[in-house]
This record gives sequence, C-alpha cells and structure tokens, in this order.
Amino acid sequence: MRKFDTKIQYLKYKVLRSVARHAWNDDLLQSITDIPKEIMPGKEPTMRCCVYKERAILAERVKIAMGGDRNNPNVIEVIDIACDDCPASGYYVTDTCRGCIAHRCEDVCPKNALTFDEHQKAHIDKSLCINCGKCAAACPYNAINNRKRPCENACKVKAISAGPDGSASISNEKCISCGACVYMCPFGAITDKSFILDVIDMIKKSDGNNVYKVYAVVAPSIASQFTYAKLGQVVTGIEELGFHHAIEAALGADMVAFGEAKELAEKGFLTSSCCPAFVSHVQKKYPKLAEHVSHNLSPAAMIAKYIKSTDPTSKIVFIGPCTAKKMEFQLEHVRPYIDSVITFEELQALFDSKDIDITTLKEGVLDNASYFGRIFARSGGLSDAVVEALKEQNIDFEVKPVACDGIEQCNAALLKAQVGKLDGNFIEGMACVGGCIGGAGCLTHGPKNKADVDAYGKEAMEKTIADAISIYNIGNK
Repeated sequence: MRKFDTKIQYLKYKVLRSVARHAWNDDLLQSITDIPKEIMPGKEPTMRCCVYKERAILAERVKIAMGGDRNNPNVIEVIDIACDDCPASGYYVTDTCRGCIAHRCEDVCPKNALTFDEHQKAHIDKSLCINCGKCAAACPYNAINNRKRPCENACKVKAISAGPDGSASISNEKCISCGACVYMCPFGAITDKSFILDVIDMIKKSDGNNVYKVYAVVAPSIASQFTYAKLGQVVTGIEELGFHHAIEAALGADMVAFGEAKELAEKGFLTSSCCPAFVSHVQKKYPKLAEHVSHNLSPAAMIAKYIKSTDPTSKIVFIGPCTAKKMEFQLEHVRPYIDSVITFEELQALFDSKDIDITTLKEGVLDNASYFGRIFARSGGLSDAVVEALKEQNIDFEVKPVACDGIEQCNAALLKAQVGKLDGNFIEGMACVGGCIGGAGCLTHGPKNKADVDAYGKEAMEKTIADAISIYNIGNK
C-alpha cells in the first residue's frame, strides 16, 4: 500500500488527484470551488484556525496544481496565506544563559546589540542585530542559538528570506528550483507548480486519433519509488494512463556517459550537465565556470531527442523525482525535445485519479539500459559511468572525479575550481543529497533508495554502455 512521508505530502497528493479527476471528466471550471470541499467536507477545521482559512489555502493549492502563477517563471511558489506560523529567523538568547559577568557576547558584537537585565541575562536587540553569529561563537555556555525557519535552513543557495509580511519570499535570481524548501516546509506553504493538466490534455488529444503518440521517459530513480508494487506493474500502469510507451531515461544516461567521457578527454576539465539545479547554480553563482559545463544534454533530454528523431510528431513527458526538471524542459535548448514534466508524486495522483490499482496489473518492462546508465540516479553514479565510458571507448585519459553529494558539496568543489585549487578534473554535481533519489518530487525519501537503485542497475550487469545504446543504433549522437 502506498505510504507518504508526511501529512503535507498526502494533502498535496489529494489536491493533485482531485484536480486530475476533474480534468479527465472535463469539469475543471468548477474544481477551484469544489475541490476544497471534496478534500475537507466537514465544518470543523483539521489543520488551521478556522474552516474558512483552511479552505482558502486549499483553493490556493488547487491553483498551483492547475499550473500556478503563469506570470512567475519560477516553478517554486509560496502560498502566502499558508506561511504565517514560523518564528522570525535570527540569533536569540536561550534559557541556558547563566548571567555571567564576563559578557564576552557583548564584547564581540559589532553593533552593540546585546543588553543585560537586572539578573545579568543577555538580550538581543533585533533592530540592531546583523546575524553575524559572533556572540554565539563567544558564549562559553552555548546559550545563544541561531534559529532558522525550515525553508531558509533547507535552501543552501540562500534564495529564501522573509518578506515584508513575514511570509517566505523566493529570489528567482538565486533559486535553482531544487525543491528542498518544498519538502522541508512543515506547513506546505512552499510548493512546486504542477503541469499535470498539460499532460492529461496531451494524453486525451492523442487517444485514438493517431495524430501523435505520448511517450513517458522515466527516471531510473523510479526503482526506489512505488515500493508497494513491482516496477513492471508501474510501467504497465503508465501505459494504462494512455502513454504509448515508457522508456528509460537511463538510456539517455548511457549516451551522456559516452559523450561526457569524450568531452572531458578533449577539454581536460569538465563539470556535469545532468542535474538542472546544479547547472543553474553554476550559471548564477559561478558564471566564469559556466563554459566548463558539459555541452551534452541531460539524460532525459538526450533520449527525448532520439525519440523525436524517430517519431517527429511524438510528445515526450519526463517522469521523475525532480522539481528542477520543470524549469529545464522550458529552456530554449530543451523545449524542442521534452513537452512536459511530472514528478513521482504526480504520477501517483494520476494513477488514483483514474482508479488504476497498479498492484493488480501485469508486469511490463522498461527498455534495458546498462548498469551504469541506471546508477545515474544516485550520487557517484555518473562518475562511475564516465570512468567506464572512457574504458569502453579506449580513451587514454586519467579522470579524477569529484562526486558532489548535495549543493553544499557542489559549492565547495566549485569554489576550489574557481581558484584553481580543485584536486580533480571532473565535477559531478548533484544538487539533492543522495542524488536524484533525494529529489523533492519523490514519493519516499530515505537511505534505502541507494540500495534499490543499485539492485535495479545490477539487473543489467551483463550489458556494457556500448551494448545498451547500440540496440537502438543511437551511438553517440
């Protein structure tokens, strides 16, 4: 049986499922008013102070599930009325302050923000404090803590701050759409736009008219999702939704491994292009390194490009764990190949919107990529694949990979590379901790995911990367 990590995730799923049901039934015009009552039919609030606010927030969730604010290019949005219960971020003095007379905190404060009461207990004047942290470092009792809102703490690129009304505000200039804030917000006040309606529309228009076929390109991290069913049943479920065929993005990963190995040997230093959040971060924060980002498309775009070369009328939907993919497919160089993106969360909502119980279905199969293509889903997998691709192509080049697990490790490597101090010549950048298996659009998050992906990869151990891509005669286009 499906299980959601949090109640917030379950609420999001229920909204998506209801929106999808209305879309299949062609009565979306009523959904914004009807869906909050469908999800919360009673007169008593279950999550908020009153039923009116609860339904108002649900209505905003419905709008985002229907595509969100089209004037905001970011796929990550804040529901302002849902974001009002987090305390302000910053340094504060805890009850462990002993009222010492050394006052080291006062001595190091550059803004004279520390004062003391009649008991010598410290207090911080927030109007003066600049959150430098010097007082916290100086306190011998560790009595001064830095309180960060969950979204700010989750955002490692510092794209989130408190707006004038106290709600979260996202800087589109810094945001890389990784979705870390989406998963961590305990009120579900930050969420990703859904393109589920576009996908349903695509499928409905393709049904029986033979104008075009809709292909699902499925991320290899699917092996760690839908744990209540067999992978083959998920594949059959995708086709039951109306997709013509489900194809592994891992085949695109095999192609990328060959391409990046060649490019690395030619240039001598390279950063990966597979993670759209990582690539966006390089372009925004380290523009001088942008020229070193691999010129290969991401695995999803690579296999989508191949599909469209064989079937120009086809429509391609990427299904995976990544919210940043929702930004990537809109880029000028990707848009010709990928028509829309949905997450595993949204795929589950689609199954249930059509009452498809995947546990009752026969097992289908995904196209057989190599072991190395499939392990792109976890941190370190791309580096292993590039090493293998150099070997298979008989390219004499000593690769020194730096596999970065999460955006903080990416930052450390990029900073060193920028000043010529990096001990390596290939940066594998994964914005999410764990790699794609840690994406915000996952159904489940956890350490077991890596083992699931490796086990899935080992099912194809008899295949080399060259074997996998030669089946489709796609070589290294």
